[in-house]
Amino acid sequence: MELSTPSAVDTGQLEPAETQIPALSIRGLTKSFGDNHVLRGVDLDIPAGQKVAFIGRSGSGKTTLLRLVMTLERPDAGVIEVGGVPLGVRRTDNGYVPDSRRHIAEVRRNIGMVFQQFNLFPHKTVVQNVMEAPVKVLKQPKDEARAAAVALLEKVGLGHKVDEHPSRLSGGQQQRVAIARALAMRPQVMLFDEVTSALDPEMVGEVLNVIRDIATETSMTMLLVTHEMRFARDVANRVIYMEDGVVAEDSPPEVIFENPTNPHTRNFLRAVLNH
Repeated sequence: MELSTPSAVDTGQLEPAETQIPALSIRGLTKSFGDNHVLRGVDLDIPAGQKVAFIGRSGSGKTTLLRLVMTLERPDAGVIEVGGVPLGVRRTDNGYVPDSRRHIAEVRRNIGMVFQQFNLFPHKTVVQNVMEAPVKVLKQPKDEARAAAVALLEKVGLGHKVDEHPSRLSGGQQQRVAIARALAMRPQVMLFDEVTSALDPEMVGEVLNVIRDIATETSMTMLLVTHEMRFARDVANRVIYMEDGVVAEDSPPEVIFENPTNPHTRNFLRAVLNH
C-alpha cells in the first residue's frame, strides 16, 4: 500500500514556486519559560512536500518549536500559518486576535505528531488505537476507519498485531503503532519529535525504516527533530541547526554534513559524529 495525503502536492498541479503557499510558515516565533528564553524570534518557511530535519544540542529549542506548531504550547509572540491559515489566531484589521477553539482544532487537523513516548490507550487494541481519532474527530464510519487502520498497520509492518494490546508489543512496535495512528488522520504536515529516544538501540532501526519509507513514498511535509545524524542526512532534503533558540544554519544535508558554514554547526557535528 502506498500512503497518500490530501495535499495539492499529490495532484501534480503545483503552482509556480514563487506563488506557492508554504505548507508551514513561521514568523517571529518567541517562547520563554520563566527566565529561560527557548525561542528567540524564529522565521521559517517550509514548502509543501519538504522533509526538514532539525538538529542541535538539547535545549536549543527544537522540541519547543514542534510543540508550538502542534498547539501544545502557546507562543509569547509570533505567528504560525498552516497552508496560509493562521494557527491559534485570526487576522483582523488591527492585527491578530486569539481564534476560537473550534477553528484552532480544524486547522490542527492538518498536523500530525509522533512523540518520544508512545501514549497509546492501554485498554484498546492496536487497531482501535489507530481508528479512534478518525471515528471520533473525522466522523468516519467504523468499518471504513478499521479498514484504513489495518492497511496502515500493514504498511508499518504490524498487520499481524491488529488485535493485540499495546502491553504485548515491544517499544519499537508501539512506536510504529503511534506512527500509524498519526497517519490515520491524513495530515498535511507530520512532526516527529525524537521518536527513537525512548527505544532500546536494537529497536531504533525498525522505526527509522518506517519513517524513511513514508518520506520516500509520500509527498507529505515532514519536520523531524532527531539526534540520528545518518538518518537526517538520508531522509531530509533540508537540515536546520538550532542553537540558543535561533536558526543558526539552514542548508541542504550535503552542505551541513560536509561543509557547514557556521563554526557552531561544525563543533556540534564534530562532537556527535566522533562520539
